Amino acid sequence: MRPSVDRPSGDRPSGDRPFAERVVDAVAAIGPLCAGLDPSTAVLDAWGLTDDPAGLRAFGALCVEALAGVVPVVKPQVAFFERHGAAGMAAFEDLVAGTRSAGLLAIADAKRGDVGTTVEAYAEAWFDSPLAADAVTAHPYLGFGALAPMVAAAHRTGRGLLVVVASSNPEGRALQEATTAGGASVESALLEEIASVNRDAGGPLGGVGPVGAVIGATRSLPTLVGLGGIVLAPGVGAQGASAADVGRLVEGCPPGTVLPSASRSLLRAGPGGLRDAAARLRDELAVAIR
Repeated sequence: MRPSVDRPSGDRPSGDRPFAERVVDAVAAIGPLCAGLDPSTAVLDAWGLTDDPAGLRAFGALCVEALAGVVPVVKPQVAFFERHGAAGMAAFEDLVAGTRSAGLLAIADAKRGDVGTTVEAYAEAWFDSPLAADAVTAHPYLGFGALAPMVAAAHRTGRGLLVVVASSNPEGRALQEATTAGGASVESALLEEIASVNRDAGGPLGGVGPVGAVIGATRSLPTLVGLGGIVLAPGVGAQGASAADVGRLVEGCPPGTVLPSASRSLLRAGPGGLRDAAARLRDELAVAIR
């Protein structure tokens, strides 16, 4: 059973237009790259920053300053903020606020997912609380239908929900490529469920809806053309995927709906080199994605 697309009443705290529309426009204006912001201990140390909430705030401010106008979207990894408790999450909220002021879209890479009232609470946290960015990642392996409260919240608020379907890590292959009772692989079945929700959503982009998919850029899937949502493709650079790999993976997807993502390969350039590194990779990806 897939989530209903009934749209609860309520305002749109993330803006007048849905996430997918804003991504398409931002990619058209700037280029196809999502910069992953992963302030690990090693990264903070390399940047000369302390591994504490103050260091996280400084990291966020440096990234926003360097990337505004160079990439359309950033993706802070929530785990690196959570490890510092409430003060770390306050630094995450500051980073999200900074992206809004700078005109950047932000995806909270939180990978939340559960059932019942728990997933309802996650929906409140990541779509309606101060934690809410422009979109959030979720995992569907308690069943895609269990994400219904988050799908409904995405419709209501105009924020995006990006569902992990096929990851780059080899440990995920056995589960994601397993065959369902209907004969399709788990990842293929998830893509069809997402596509079905987006077809029901419709909209001015010809069916591009609020639910997207996270597809590792190192993976190879038959086609993503009919997804009807944003494709977030992490794994460019340090995880081994090239711009050409991304181009093959997303061939035929509508313009502006693909967000290749790189993190470590950009952050290793340091605060002084981040802007130029992001611009070079963005331009390389723009040539590869047609």
